[in-house]
Formats: sequence, C-alpha cells, structure tokens
Amino acid sequence: MASRTNEAATRPAIEPRTEHRTEHRPAPRRVILATLIGTSLEWYDFFLYGSAAALVFGRLFFPSFAPLTGTLLAFATYAVGFVARPLGGIVFGHFGDRVGRKSVLMTTLILMGTATLLIGLLPTYAQWGAAAPVLLIVLRFLQGFGLGGEWGGAVVMAMEHGGTGRRGLNASWPQVGVPAGNLLAAGVLWLLNVVQSDAAFVSWGWRVPFLLSGLLVVVGLWIRVAVTESPLFAEVTATASKVRAPLRAVLARHPRSLLAAMATRIGVDVSFYTFTLYVLTYVTDTVHLPRSAALSAVLIGSALQLALIPLFGVLSDRFGRRLVFAGGTLLTAVWAFAFFPLLDTGSRSSIVLAVVVALVGHAAMYGPQAAFIAELFSTRLRYSGASMGYQISGIFGGALAPIVAIKLIDATGTTLSVALYVAAAAAVTGVGLAFAPRAVAADAAAAERPANGPGLLR
Repeated sequence: MASRTNEAATRPAIEPRTEHRTEHRPAPRRVILATLIGTSLEWYDFFLYGSAAALVFGRLFFPSFAPLTGTLLAFATYAVGFVARPLGGIVFGHFGDRVGRKSVLMTTLILMGTATLLIGLLPTYAQWGAAAPVLLIVLRFLQGFGLGGEWGGAVVMAMEHGGTGRRGLNASWPQVGVPAGNLLAAGVLWLLNVVQSDAAFVSWGWRVPFLLSGLLVVVGLWIRVAVTESPLFAEVTATASKVRAPLRAVLARHPRSLLAAMATRIGVDVSFYTFTLYVLTYVTDTVHLPRSAALSAVLIGSALQLALIPLFGVLSDRFGRRLVFAGGTLLTAVWAFAFFPLLDTGSRSSIVLAVVVALVGHAAMYGPQAAFIAELFSTRLRYSGASMGYQISGIFGGALAPIVAIKLIDATGTTLSVALYVAAAAAVTGVGLAFAPRAVAADAAAAERPANGPGLLR
C-alpha cells in the first residue's frame, strides 16, 4: 500500500485551487466539540438500551419466557434500532444534503433524547401486560431512527470544516462519541450496581440512566445551536443546484462506494458488539461472575479508546486510511480466538485484558473509518451516501451479533464458533477495503466527480 505521499502527488491534477485555500484551516473547536458531545449523548442512549437488554429487559418485559428466550427477545428489541437506522439515514440524509447539516443534527438529538427519556418512564409487563414490550419496541425504533441520521451528519460536519491534511483526525472525533457514550452508559450502570442491591436495580434503578438522558440532551443542544453550517456544503449549494433525490443519485453515481462502505462496516460492527455487549451476558450467565466484572472491563477498554481513536485518525492522515484500517482488521480477526478462552478463566484481570486488546483492534478500524467512508462520496451526496453505507450494514453486523453469538454457543456448545463468526466478518471488511474506489476530492469545485479506479493503492 502506498503512503499518503503517493496520494498527495496526484492532487494538483484532480483538486483545484479552491481546495488549496482550506488545506491548512483547522476545524473550529466548537464544531469538534459539538459533534463529539452530540454523538456521545446519542451513543449513550443507544448503548444504555443494549446494556439494559443484556441485564434486565428479559425479566421485566418478557417474564413469561425461559431466561434464554427472554434474553433473546430483549436483544431482538435491541436489533429493532439497527433496522431503523438505515431509514433514519435515508430521511435525514435527504434533508442533510438538501437543507443543510446543522438543522438535521439538532433534530436527531432531540428525537433520540426524547425516546430514551420515555423508555425510563415505561411501565413493565407486570404493570401493562403486552402493551409494555410493544411500546418498548416503538421507542427503540425511534432511537435507531434518530441515530441513523446522527452519525453521517456529525462526521460530515467535522470533516468538511477542516483542511485536507486533517480529515482523518477531524472525522475521528465524532467516532470518539462511541466509546464516550459507552463509557458513560457502562459507568452509570456500574455505579448503580455498586450502590444498589440486585432487587433495587431491577425494580427501579435501571430507570435512572434513561431519565438522565433528558438533562444531557439540553447540554448537547446548547452546544450545537451556535455551530455554523458546513463551509463546503454552503459553497457547493451556492454554485450548483441542489440534488432533488440524493439517495437515487448515490445509487446512480456511487454504487461501488456504497457497497465498499457497507462491506468495511461489517467486521467493525460484529466485533464491537460481540466484545462489548455480548460479553455482559456471557460473563454473567456462563462464567457466573457478577455484572461488575464485565462492566469494569468495558469501562477500562472504552476509556482507552478515547485516546486511541483520534490517534489512529492521525495515523490514517499520515500513512493512509486503508493501511491503518487493515491493521486493525487483522488484529481483530486473530484476537477473536483468544477472547473467549481468556473470559473462561474467570480471572478479572484476564477479562480486562481480553476486552482491552479487542477494543484496541476496534479503535484501529474505527479511527480512520469515518473519513474513509465519507471520502467515498461527493460533497452534495456525502450525508446520504455515508449514512447509507454506514447504517445499512448495521442490520447485518451489530443488530445480529449478540443474537448470533447466543445461538451459535447454544447450538455448538463452544465459543470457537463465535470466534469464527467474528473472523469471517473481519474478512468481509478486508474485502471491502481491497476493492473500495479511490476517495473523491472533498472540495466544492470537484463535488460531482465520481469515485473511480481501484482503491488498492490508497
């Protein structure tokens, strides 16, 4: 793979002078802060649901089923959020490419926060019967719908406010929202687990983190309200007509980019939700350790990712997105075979080691991923293209990962099947990296130049 030097050598021929004027312009700090805090809050909401599904939702909303079936049903409601994310990506991507990035990001934050707050107020099956799980599914759908529009807008805003030599770093900051949200959700749950009995947590303690979301959203909105619109979007809409149907245009102009974005996402999603979400169920139900053992490991790994994701974003600016991404993919595939044996030791230190190394591999993929996907689409279609490429694959990756892991172990009786599943997903990511087209020049004048040519040298 060639370094960024090879890439830079081609710029004068494909990127006009307008791009040069923004080459050394740093992304405004408020934009970085707004995208980071906003995505952190939305991922806090999303992960909070996943953690609650693993810990208590089976008992509270599906009590008439056997424990394993109840957990599967709880994870099924969790998967509904992933099904909703592509729909949110289509709707919010459409308006983000036609109206602007800022107003859409305000809407997604409000929608996500409101849905999470209402989950915290939702009666259980014992109180409302079958209506309770039905409403839970509806609110989970709204969570996913909001998040489907959040990621693409946040990444595009952060990337388009900065210079060309900092796109990997700038776009990685919204990615930091994932471990930050996971850290916040796991931290709140861990604290409640420490200060409450199991009976109190199941009775009412699980509601507290959901209710806190309402206050956190107010903070996020206050930060975002002063953010300016993307300068590249403003420039391209001032010089060219808006695309009438962004999704249709993406399918017509960037089909290879869309497929590559979806493929590269599979391994990232499957490994992450196996290593951070299913681990909660496995350590509790199979290794027979308290919830705090798994939650502590996830906390430590997520805290480390806060620094690692932007670091790998910087490295992708220096050595190329593809090379850094591929290194993380290889580490993830190999580590999958050591992950469960370490958990099975029952040693808390081994559990921490298993999760931390797994999340190092994930950070190496996730740091450059945002810029890698966003750069595959032209400016006028970037919100829609990036959102769709990222969110559609979530149905086949993160939505199914915990369910597939449970069923594989139940059917085979061995965790080797789950390790093979993670490795196979990583292989799909490797294929996507190998055949992704070159990046589109991310300046207004080159906005409609389609991605083309093999991506093996980028």
